Amino acid sequence: MVNETDRKAARQPPSSMSQWKQIQQLEIRLLEQVDYLYDDNFPMDIRQGLASWIESQDWDTAVNDESMATVLFTNLLAQLERVRLQEQNFLQRHNMKIIHQQLQLKYATNPAVMARVISTCLREEQRILSSACMQEQGPLEKSLQNSVAFERQKNMDNRVGLIRNSVQLMDQAVKYIEDMQDDFDFRYKTLQSQESSDRNSERMKQEVTRLQEILNRLDFKRKEILSKMDIVIKEIDDLITSQLNPELQDWKRRQQIAAIGGPLLTGLEQLQSWFTLTAQSLFQIKRQLDKLGDLVLKVTYESDPIPLQKPQMEERVKYLIYHLIKSSFVVEKQPCMPTHPQKPLIIKTGVQFTTKVRLLVKLPEVDYQLKVKTTFDKDLPPGRVSRQFFILTNNTKVMDIEDYSNGCLSVEFRHLQLKEKKYINGTKGNEGLLSVTEELHSLSFEACFTVQGLTIDLETCSLPLVVISNVSQLPGGWASVMWYNLLTDEPRNLSFFGNPPRANWSQLSEVLSWQFSTFAGRGLNKEQLTMLGEKLFGQHASCGEYQVSWSKFSKENIPGKPFSFWMWLDSILELIKKHLLPVWNENYIMGFVSKEMERALLKDREPGTFLLRFSESHLGGITFTWVEHNDNGEVKFNSVEPYTKNRLSALPFADIIRDYKVISDGVVPENPLKFLYPDIPKDEAFGRLYNSQPSKVHPYIPSTLIPISELRSNVSTTPPSCRSPEPPMTPGEFDMLSEQLCFDIDTMSSPYSE
Repeated sequence: MVNETDRKAARQPPSSMSQWKQIQQLEIRLLEQVDYLYDDNFPMDIRQGLASWIESQDWDTAVNDESMATVLFTNLLAQLERVRLQEQNFLQRHNMKIIHQQLQLKYATNPAVMARVISTCLREEQRILSSACMQEQGPLEKSLQNSVAFERQKNMDNRVGLIRNSVQLMDQAVKYIEDMQDDFDFRYKTLQSQESSDRNSERMKQEVTRLQEILNRLDFKRKEILSKMDIVIKEIDDLITSQLNPELQDWKRRQQIAAIGGPLLTGLEQLQSWFTLTAQSLFQIKRQLDKLGDLVLKVTYESDPIPLQKPQMEERVKYLIYHLIKSSFVVEKQPCMPTHPQKPLIIKTGVQFTTKVRLLVKLPEVDYQLKVKTTFDKDLPPGRVSRQFFILTNNTKVMDIEDYSNGCLSVEFRHLQLKEKKYINGTKGNEGLLSVTEELHSLSFEACFTVQGLTIDLETCSLPLVVISNVSQLPGGWASVMWYNLLTDEPRNLSFFGNPPRANWSQLSEVLSWQFSTFAGRGLNKEQLTMLGEKLFGQHASCGEYQVSWSKFSKENIPGKPFSFWMWLDSILELIKKHLLPVWNENYIMGFVSKEMERALLKDREPGTFLLRFSESHLGGITFTWVEHNDNGEVKFNSVEPYTKNRLSALPFADIIRDYKVISDGVVPENPLKFLYPDIPKDEAFGRLYNSQPSKVHPYIPSTLIPISELRSNVSTTPPSCRSPEPPMTPGEFDMLSEQLCFDIDTMSSPYSE
């Protein structure tokens, strides 16, 4: 049953509150997530000061439209300057001026980057608001947002900071040793320059004693600094092994989850800071060891600790630098077609796609330009896939330093394109083993450079890709992307669908809800997810650990239907995104509810009470059912034939509900829809979604499309549905139909249609 919380939520009037105001009313736990979204790339001060203006702009489109991004960037700076001049607080005005200057430096040459940053922040805000409306978080989101993760990051900040402080202190210690050795060197050379006759004098003996004391202290300090270096190197090694690498793997896992609609909380900027600070510490230690080596050239002695320990330490430092930089080469933006920004990892042949790699370490110097080369399906064993592809466009670019990324190197490939290889005699190799959307591919990135005498080979790869040749394969491809990234954290398991694992319903249902929050703005509640579970495996859906196979989810048809579960659900997502978004986001579509539940909800309601649900027998259809009561108390339920994209393209759904009419028994047509379940007056619920009336200055008499159903009796032994003409009639057509036709219509006896 629909619980009382949802009923109360349904009674709430449409909210006109801005997204930012809604954000500010969230509980502390969720506000902490919001705080992680904002940094120097997009300060929260701007979000606060320009909230309404920011939310009214189309940042998603600007990400892939350079001219639009430039206009928005210019307008944002103008808006910021306007707010600054109106600000009475001197300190705030000063801060806004600084922000204005920083934005110009960061984005003046690449405003599309700013558009992407703002678009991501707004989308994450929507997801956080959506999760706040859910009764409880799913297991995946809980695992990504627990307090342990936040504490772990604080611990990481402290540990990296302590290491940096230790290395700085070692710098001072090396300088102290240099000064001490200079003193020793000066005294020793002075002593050497004395006349031989003076060398046996008392003063000379005292000087020799003094030199021995300095040498003893120098030996102690050399051993001390080497001991400290050894401790710090071990600390850095442990930091990388036990914390930094796991944080990187955690970020990569979060990137996987974010790719399929989930949250991305750990920012790449934070990782970059940790990697860079750790690398800077290692480079600094390497320079300190070099200085110690120079000192040995000037002064050495028997059992000098530097020649004994320095080579081994140098090798360890070089090893750590090499592997730290190598692991810091990451795919910042997974391959994605600009035409489908919310469905990454699907590439259509002949369509350009973009991807971006970044080096998380800010390098002190690079001896030459760092070129990155991309390769498709590198080292893929022969026969693994039935189709082979090559990159049609330029596959090599030079990494640049980006101001907005604090000086780190990155490169974005914006115009990559795939082409399928031609085969002799039409043979493609290992055909028939997997479907096109189950074949996984990979995009590799390679680079090589030298830094401070170290030659480092870089290599990383994208998450597995699905390559399609027709847009009709997009739903199946997206199902594969979701299944892979939900169930494994392996970066390149291209044989995954040879034996795909099952998914727990508790996790799969959460990912399905993310699809609705990503593509439609609002996720699914517990009752809607329960209904989806029942559609997959009956009454077992209440068990969160019930498992569903890949075949049952995406390949097998629903019993009695010519389509799979995922094809049915994806068609609903498309219908919402293109035709039902305003109604869906107002929480007016109950959506996923069985016929039995629908009747149970409506039977005790006022006549004319209706609810909106998605068709179970049509791909991409929505219907409404209303309740009637006869004089004898008999309850009747009437359902209209589902509206699909073709019919909704002719008339907005809110207008259909407003103008819907039923012809019965020759009675003047009337709208039977009175109250949206549970008891919201129809016009109160949908009033602000109705299309505005035509302009009165138009020279023609306005016409209106009116959806009409006729209730027929004795037409069929099967309970008839309330059928609506296609397209809906205009008033003139309706008048002509009324005059020319004579209906023999009785009250419908409990028709129930999809």
